[in-house]
Amino acid sequence: MMWPLLLFIVIFYFLLIRPQKKRQKQHQDMLNSIKRGDQVVTAGGIFGTVRDVKDDSFIIEVSDGVKIRVLKNAISMKRGGGEAGEATAG
Repeated sequence: MMWPLLLFIVIFYFLLIRPQKKRQKQHQDMLNSIKRGDQVVTAGGIFGTVRDVKDDSFIIEVSDGVKIRVLKNAISMKRGGGEAGEATAG
């Protein structure tokens, strides 16, 4: 009687919980690898270059002389590093 329930729990774990934990670990590893000069994209779609790394946030330059502070968890992806690859807007 309990076998179908146990089977459902195991399937649920391998299809939903385990992949989510893997994605969370990959995101945390990506956040830990971000350093000054890296290009990033925030969850809101703002592109910028990391100018300073704080304990729980980054200072990102989004345009010449325009800097914003964002929480580390607000970074959705890293686009590469360095000033040379920075694209100009407009």
